[in-house]
Amino acid sequence: MIAFGPVPSRRLGHSLGINNIPAKICSYACVYCQLGNTIKMQVKRQGFYPPERLYEEISEKVQEAKSRGEKIDYLTFVPDGEPTLDLNLGKEIGMLRSLGIPVAVITNSSLIDIQDVRRDLLGADWVSLKVDAVSEDIWHRVDRPHGSLDLESLHQGMLRFASEFKGFLATETMLVDGVNDSEEELELVAGFLKKLNPSKAYISIPTRPPAEGWVNPASTEAIAIAYHLFCEALGEDRVEHLIGYEGNEFAFTGNVEEDLLSITAVHPMRKDAVEEFLKKARADWERVDRLVESGKMVRLEYRERVFYVRNLPTRRRKERVTASPS
Repeated sequence: MIAFGPVPSRRLGHSLGINNIPAKICSYACVYCQLGNTIKMQVKRQGFYPPERLYEEISEKVQEAKSRGEKIDYLTFVPDGEPTLDLNLGKEIGMLRSLGIPVAVITNSSLIDIQDVRRDLLGADWVSLKVDAVSEDIWHRVDRPHGSLDLESLHQGMLRFASEFKGFLATETMLVDGVNDSEEELELVAGFLKKLNPSKAYISIPTRPPAEGWVNPASTEAIAIAYHLFCEALGEDRVEHLIGYEGNEFAFTGNVEEDLLSITAVHPMRKDAVEEFLKKARADWERVDRLVESGKMVRLEYRERVFYVRNLPTRRRKERVTASPS
């Protein structure tokens, strides 16, 4: 499925997701990725889906959502991999503008030093750049980039993009306990953000099952230090935490099982969110049991919470799979 949602977003309200990259092709293998381990590391751009097909699926999903009274604040490129690997990204953004809904792109910034990538992103209304680390060794530990990538080149590409972009520029810094949350590193990140001058700098922590089981969110103290340093660099009105739950307002657009699979392919759902979704769709838990028993969906536990996730090839076989709703 190319289109999924709308799903609740802590940054974008009600977001209709666009999955323009097959699972899971990415330039990074982040230790905290909620989609599991990267299957194919890639930095060369290519076309994955015909732009006309993407536009048609998004347009249909928009009409379905509107017919059910579902609100859509943004059309968001937030796929199973890195969205800027899509050679047709700029054309797709241009085509989607005809729908009259703002377009957002959430990128890991790994290809931002490529001029064509920056040009494509200039067509969006809202862009988020990943800034997890400034020190190269820590960048390698947390984001595990493709071997050909150069961090200094990426930083220069981000600065060039920021100087040209007329829309809303956001950054996101994911803090992992014991990896990129030292005060020294946070000071360096804050210094870079001051140069970048985004409209909003988000501080986030892993809230869903990560690719690596040892990953834990940064401590409250580290989050507080990051917030203080980022506020000193940018001003308090431009720094925000993304450490809470986004809510359960997942939209039902017609087919219960299809909707659940398309959403959980890129957005793991807490058990209570699945329950709310089924209530809205007037469906029972047997639908979830059936998906789990067939191997299409898995049940995971992370920090005493139960999540349901589409069973993509990136999911490790050692994870427990069960049909129990408890």
